[in-house]
Amino acid sequence: MWSGGWLFADRLARPDERAYAACMNNITLHKGDLPAGLDLGNMIAVDTEAMGLNPSRDALCVVQLSSGDGAAHVVQLGRDFDCPNLKALLADERVLKIFHFARFDVAMMKKWLGITCAPVWCTKIASKLARTYTDRHGLKDVTRELVGLNMDKSQQSSDWGAAELSDQQLQYAASDVLHLHDIRTGLMAMLEREGRVDLAQACFDFLPIRAELDLQGWGETDIFAHS
Repeated sequence: MWSGGWLFADRLARPDERAYAACMNNITLHKGDLPAGLDLGNMIAVDTEAMGLNPSRDALCVVQLSSGDGAAHVVQLGRDFDCPNLKALLADERVLKIFHFARFDVAMMKKWLGITCAPVWCTKIASKLARTYTDRHGLKDVTRELVGLNMDKSQQSSDWGAAELSDQQLQYAASDVLHLHDIRTGLMAMLEREGRVDLAQACFDFLPIRAELDLQGWGETDIFAHS
């Protein structure tokens, strides 16, 4: 199943799972860093995997990216975080980075890679501003509605610091970025319809500051509140 750096999703039993697997055309695993000269365009989908949800404690382990072409690049980081090509791409102000819940990912990159990741576009924030008819804004729910695919989230809580990532982990990592371009397109149309594009953009622009507040200890404090 794993050969020459490419992973092909298995054919699964149920029709919805087969459709989901068919969308995962290929995954390339990179150890330590992206290769020099890799061009992913000026708008990339990005996600991270870590040892936990506390950016100050839990190490960043994996960064996955997609240019929206059906392929995913999964970078398995070393604990020295010596990844100059990845850092340069994520900090490149000419490249828009699409996340789902960017607040966490941007904080992780600030803490462990020492970079400010910008500009960013967050599908979770966009969903909360546009899909006000629901309180379900997780990536699985948004993907189901806007792309028509059911995501398998069973590998979400697994050991991302392992020396070798399993095929299931790689499939999970890829699934989190393969459809973010399409989701952004759908959410942008909704934001435009509701007249909230500028409001969303202001939130996106604030995300690096929000991440810095999290890292400095104000993660659970609403500094805008009266008390």
